[in-house]
Amino acid sequence: MEKIGIALGAGGARGLAHILMLETLDELGLKPAYVSGTSVGAIAGVLYCSGMTGKELRELFSELIVSERNRVTNLFNFKWLDFIAPQFEGAGLLKTENFIKFLFKLINERTFEELDIPLLVVTSNFWTREEVVFKSGDLVSVIQASISLPGIFSPVLIENNVLIDGGAVNPVPFDILPNDCDLTIAIDVIGHRTAGPGIMPSLTEAVFNTFQIMEKSITRQKLRVVCPDIYIEPYISDVRVLEFHKAEHVFRQAEPAKDRLKRELEKRLNRKDRKNNQ
Repeated sequence: MEKIGIALGAGGARGLAHILMLETLDELGLKPAYVSGTSVGAIAGVLYCSGMTGKELRELFSELIVSERNRVTNLFNFKWLDFIAPQFEGAGLLKTENFIKFLFKLINERTFEELDIPLLVVTSNFWTREEVVFKSGDLVSVIQASISLPGIFSPVLIENNVLIDGGAVNPVPFDILPNDCDLTIAIDVIGHRTAGPGIMPSLTEAVFNTFQIMEKSITRQKLRVVCPDIYIEPYISDVRVLEFHKAEHVFRQAEPAKDRLKRELEKRLNRKDRKNNQ
């Protein structure tokens, strides 16, 4: 069996598309040897590497959306507004603590070493402007740092380093997957935006989308230098960073990309089987 490494990129709520890509691996009976993740990709990565299947992740988020629509709290007392509660002190407008608490109610693991699959998480050092990759130690603070979008969420202090969203340096971290991977897969969920009725963006839209423009530029430049074996970019249109309530919309838009990934993997596996039978 080939060693597969999969990189799950940044993209806010559009990162729900990662769930379908992980479903594909499960449906083909494939288990990655490594997972790397940035921002929302780190969230999907830690849940998957803890032992949750892609199907379980899809059911979880579908249940959360139904609960929210019905104004019924589920067993985790989940409320979307808790995730974006404003804070009036610190370096960010919103706080991530409630989301992090919710996330780690879903899994028992608290360190990288406890995960079923090795996970690599990207963060950005605010002062040195460098990539910082974590693959051991405390999970909670690292995941919080990786999703700390500048100006929106407060930076996280780890070992005297001020860390922010990993998307600032490596939005689709396929290049940090270990060299012993036989097959590398990159999932880019930056998505697409179209102009609204007023054309001119709001303040929050300007902040979020400008950051994503920079992320896309980083990825384009990196692909000129090194490419993964399989690169999948689901066409997710007009889903804003915090619009997790659009989960079903994201899932529908990501289905063609899921089919594409499945075809690519089956092609690769069939080639290997033919070679082994020769």
